[in-house]
Amino acid sequence: MAARLLDGTLVAAAIRDECRPRIAAFAAAAGRPPGLGIVLAGHDPASEIYVRNKVKKAAEVGLYAELIRIGADRPVQDVLEVVARLNSRADIDGVLVQSPLPAGMGEDAEMRVIDAIDPAKDVDGFTTVNVGRLVQNRGGLSACTPTGVIEILERAGVPIKGAHAVVIGRSDIVGKPMALMLLHRHATVTICHSKTVDLPGVARTADILVAAIGRPGFVTPDFVRPGAVVVDVGTTQVTDAALVEQLFDAQSPRRAAFARNGSLVVGDVHPSVAQVAGAMTPVPGGVGPLTIALLLANTIRAAETRLAR
Repeated sequence: MAARLLDGTLVAAAIRDECRPRIAAFAAAAGRPPGLGIVLAGHDPASEIYVRNKVKKAAEVGLYAELIRIGADRPVQDVLEVVARLNSRADIDGVLVQSPLPAGMGEDAEMRVIDAIDPAKDVDGFTTVNVGRLVQNRGGLSACTPTGVIEILERAGVPIKGAHAVVIGRSDIVGKPMALMLLHRHATVTICHSKTVDLPGVARTADILVAAIGRPGFVTPDFVRPGAVVVDVGTTQVTDAALVEQLFDAQSPRRAAFARNGSLVVGDVHPSVAQVAGAMTPVPGGVGPLTIALLLANTIRAAETRLAR
């Protein structure tokens, strides 16, 4: 029996619907909609798509989004100056700097920029203040992608309390905050990574398996206990026809989509896992849509908090 699909697109739509009355209430009280400042440095193709979708979804729910572009040849100081201006603006409640920054800005550019964002406007949840609040389970603005995973699990009725959750990946953006969020909901959590001994064996102990490593099709059926819930956070664009043929059979619509477009976005979980798992998120249409929906929700939360001060 094929796994039940956990539809992130529907959950994201529900979250956006929940945002609309909050935006209307804020606008009535503040005389303006919540404001999101987005900084895009350089011309990374994937970043262009992500930012365009963020601006579009913000407009759809009535949230003000302002995009500020910075040339790829500019120094990181230009980004820091823009962040400082957004921090000080009364009409901007959330500040987001799209990653990655151009390589020419320096190896430490990402951290310098994150450190410059006002934690009260840090809608990505990346500043040390907000990460510290997450560690201590004290609320605050939390990273959007792992928050989206929690949303899709809870709204699908997946029990987290008492479950054994295995997170494959230890990044600051997904893996670490994901583990903390599951822990705060009383799961027993194991974090796996490239140095984990017998990774498939550890993964097979999971009731909830979250894959967040950016390696297409890495999680195969031997990683999954029959009936487990599998959450695929990976979104890698592939152009290798041989890899697509390994992942999808000849009759798959995904294979046909690749033939039309010459590329395909795939997850960390091999499609054959659907024959073993009890439930799983698809790629696309799983966790991805939730990231933007939670960004909007974080912006509204930041705006409401600032208004209440």
